[in-house]
Amino acid sequence: MAPDPWLLAKLVCPLTRQPLRYDAAAQELISDAARVAYPIRDGVPVMLMEAARPLIPDQAP
Repeated sequence: MAPDPWLLAKLVCPLTRQPLRYDAAAQELISDAARVAYPIRDGVPVMLMEAARPLIPDQAP
């Protein structure tokens, strides 16, 4: 289930305050500025740094 587009437009990375992009295949919100991916669990974005997955350096934004 994709997050609501209105919600996606309002969400920002809690660390950098930069916009996020949605990765439908991985069900994650990506912060290119912080180089982390926040999971979406049961349709709810988990916007905690403790839950974020670091992106590998060669992973395309």
